[in-house]
Amino acid sequence: MTSTQRSPAIPGSVASAAPRPLIGSLSPSRAADFVNCPLRYRFRVVDRLPEPPSEAATRGTVVHAVLEKLFDLPASRRTLQAARELVEPAWDTVRAREPAVEALFGGRDELAAWLESARELLAGYFALEDPSRLAPVARELYVEHVLDSGLRLRGYLDRLDEATTAQGPALRVVDYKTGRSPGPAFESSAMFQMKFYALLLWRIRGVIPRELRLYYLGDRTWLRATPDEADLRAAERRIEALWAAIDRAHRTGDWRATPNRLCSWCDHQARCPAFGGTPPPLPQQTSAVPLDETAPTVCEADG
Repeated sequence: MTSTQRSPAIPGSVASAAPRPLIGSLSPSRAADFVNCPLRYRFRVVDRLPEPPSEAATRGTVVHAVLEKLFDLPASRRTLQAARELVEPAWDTVRAREPAVEALFGGRDELAAWLESARELLAGYFALEDPSRLAPVARELYVEHVLDSGLRLRGYLDRLDEATTAQGPALRVVDYKTGRSPGPAFESSAMFQMKFYALLLWRIRGVIPRELRLYYLGDRTWLRATPDEADLRAAERRIEALWAAIDRAHRTGDWRATPNRLCSWCDHQARCPAFGGTPPPLPQQTSAVPLDETAPTVCEADG
């Protein structure tokens, strides 16, 4: 079974080829939305309500972009200073793609402080591992697979490492979080995302990843898991059960608000009954849950 440890401080995309009738689509982020608060899932997938950019999510996007670009450099040049110098170009790319993010900052000093906070997170990464010793086979890898039920699973892997061993390829999946690590009570939930990715790779490539790593740059800690087949079959059953619950909520219209520690990060409090708000009327009902066709996010705010 899974061994989870806590420690201190394939290019392009891969998808299964066999076409099946789709009953729905699920990414780790949207699965987490429904588990944490079905109403938030509804707002994002069914209502498709717009969400304004945030400093936290934008910082995460910049940091992820830097960590992707860092491995374009020769190994000897993958230094903290080089990473720090990549922050402003990454920010320029983000604001060119989404000009609205510039309104997040009141002036030059505020922006400078925010850019420095991104550099501090990169220092957190370098406290956890030495990128000059690594040779990833893929970064920001899009993966997709349709289960036998017709449920499409998809998402982005921040990084995939691969080593050749006598037993065959050994895969390591790495994910970066720009927030702080969860308490022990929430570690299992945090690792569910990683098992989701591991299940995708297993179904696509027929290889169970040897190791899953979650790096928390905010407090320079990491979680590690070594899944086996039983773990991934259990993850698949959990995902199928989760989709059944989503389908039931869609058929009944019962998208319940679930107040929790993430509410302070939610953009929809004004519409939430738990905060005195009123959700908008549901869109015209259809027999199937709307497919989440939005591109899976490479990074969302980690809290």
